[in-house]
Amino acid sequence: MAEALTGQTRVPGIGDLRKLPIEQLVNDVEARLGTGFDESTIVRKRRTIGMRSDRGTWVRIEARPLDKAASQGQINNGIEASALLDGIAKPRWHQGVSWVDESAGVLWRADECALITGPAATPIGYPLTEPDLSPHWWHTLNRSLDSLARQHVTRIATPDTEPITQALVTETIERAFPDQIDTTITDRRWVAAHADLNWSNLTAPDCWILDWEDLGLAPPGLDAATLWVASLMVPALVDKVFRARCADLGTRSGKIMALFCCSKDLNDPQFDSAPAFEPTARHAAELVADLRR
Repeated sequence: MAEALTGQTRVPGIGDLRKLPIEQLVNDVEARLGTGFDESTIVRKRRTIGMRSDRGTWVRIEARPLDKAASQGQINNGIEASALLDGIAKPRWHQGVSWVDESAGVLWRADECALITGPAATPIGYPLTEPDLSPHWWHTLNRSLDSLARQHVTRIATPDTEPITQALVTETIERAFPDQIDTTITDRRWVAAHADLNWSNLTAPDCWILDWEDLGLAPPGLDAATLWVASLMVPALVDKVFRARCADLGTRSGKIMALFCCSKDLNDPQFDSAPAFEPTARHAAELVADLRR
């Protein structure tokens, strides 16, 4: 396995951060931010690591392939850019550091934000039961997403670290449903989007929206569609998401975004055996039929 250089220390090369030793990386970030960490609070995901600091804040470390970051032409991270947004239930950003590891082709970044103590609305993955969310929770989500769509941003959203473009939308849908619909988005201008609005990035019982690294301009409805597709295992939750965000999901752009999110899953060969395959394929076929009318 290749080695990745972080500061003056070396850790095994980048893959799934849940499977790699991270002690030296954590020590490096402690030195860069001038704080200690409570390592009993570590949350490890595929490309991020988060933990509580001794300042009572939350620090999130991300690894992003350098060639991908460079191709985007926007090195600045969405978390930093989100500090300029208002009217949104999100953690306050305090500071960040970033550095390039050329030997491993990785752009590392660590961001320190306000600590949100509430748990994720559901664990990582598709929820299997409907989370207990109050009317106030839904009001906060709606207010935040409506406010977000009115904000001025210059970044391009990067769902799954890929800058979203019309070409990407078309290619993704065409792979799953070749020559079936016109995927061109012309009905609404692009707006600011979180671009990774899944249930593990939402907290409850208080609604906070976490992990803003992919923030940027996107077709209207991307966030609503992402959350809707992430809810497909629970019909009652799908209905609630649709009712809450019908102003987005009921538009042509919103329907194309929903089909885009479904198609990303359906294009994954391993998804065929996933429990969410059947509802995803069924809803995607319904979207295709609707868009062809």
